[in-house]
Amino acid sequence: MDLARIGATPRGGVRRLALTDEDRQGRDQVVRWFREAGLEVRVDEVGNVFGRRAGVDPSAPAVATGSHIDTQPSGGKFDGNYGVLAGLEVVRTLNDHGLRTRAPLEVVFWTNEEGSRFTPVMMGSGAFAGLFTPEFIRERADIEGKTVGNELTRIGYRGPQPCGQVPGGGMYAAYFEAHIEQGPVLEDADLPIGIVTGALGQQWYDVVVTGQDAHAGPTPMALRRDAMLAAARMIDAVNRIALAEAPHGRGTVGFIQAEPNSRNVIPGRVRFSVDFRNLTQAGLDRMDASMREAFAMAAAQCQCEVDIAQVTKFKPCAFHPDCVDSVRDAARALNLPHMDVVSGAGHDAVYLNAVAPSGMIFVPCKDGISHNEIEDAQPEHLAAGADVLLRAMLAHAS
Repeated sequence: MDLARIGATPRGGVRRLALTDEDRQGRDQVVRWFREAGLEVRVDEVGNVFGRRAGVDPSAPAVATGSHIDTQPSGGKFDGNYGVLAGLEVVRTLNDHGLRTRAPLEVVFWTNEEGSRFTPVMMGSGAFAGLFTPEFIRERADIEGKTVGNELTRIGYRGPQPCGQVPGGGMYAAYFEAHIEQGPVLEDADLPIGIVTGALGQQWYDVVVTGQDAHAGPTPMALRRDAMLAAARMIDAVNRIALAEAPHGRGTVGFIQAEPNSRNVIPGRVRFSVDFRNLTQAGLDRMDASMREAFAMAAAQCQCEVDIAQVTKFKPCAFHPDCVDSVRDAARALNLPHMDVVSGAGHDAVYLNAVAPSGMIFVPCKDGISHNEIEDAQPEHLAAGADVLLRAMLAHAS
């Protein structure tokens, strides 16, 4: 609740876009909490922030946890933020009990997980895992042309630490991420804990449809090159393509921009996004092929041109069985009812899983709503998730 005051919206949500002044204030607050808990803080060259708690054996690979604190434009209090603060609560609990682990522990928050201001999505964890170079990340620009590199410098979070390096060399022994489910499955089943076995693969696209601006009155319907009409048919196709891949297919157009965006002008240019998700790469490949065929047909029908650029791709993820078992064992030891679930959303743990054994813990959110100002979760569920996180981390940190 304290963190949610930074970037608070009138409807009770949070707007703290990556690398804005609000994000800087949020980062400063979490860093203060890290230091108050005795964590040694470091910042890497793409703005990822790490808080390290020393272990008895400094040569042992660290066990890490974390998530993100940037939000959607109309986001809620819990998405991402819960995972970071649950990790901080693990550290505080160990401090309260005077307990030291053999392996060091780290709590991390990653830069621009949401991808709402800069693409690609999950930018900081992707760079850490080696999927993107730091130079590529720093050159990414928002809709106003402001780059990640310049904004990191402006808010004071372009750090000296090389991206992807962990003190002592090597990589994490394990990485865990606690998160609200962002869907309705756990609440519907009335269960407090989800054992996340994997995540849907995702492919994002930027689409530009080009026609011809023209006056809405004098231009006959048959002679128009209406980019908006073509785009509308394409958007409908996205929905049909996803429905054909039930139950795990997902298709969303979440961003659209028309030019010149005037009431009495036929749009000559439309830009929109496409977000496809599926449980298998074969399913994603089918969706991609169907999209390209449908978009070419719609463009031809409307005498327009279409350009499709893929901006994000990651394959379906199966989390490491040792980490999944650790989460399940923790839930059982605490007598917390639970079930296995697959994440429909992307998370930093998906990228971390490529370089370190990783697992996730889900807790319910009210009505399954997320990426929304009304996002909510019950304190007892949040506490249960933090309890499971503590035990899962200790299983690997000794």
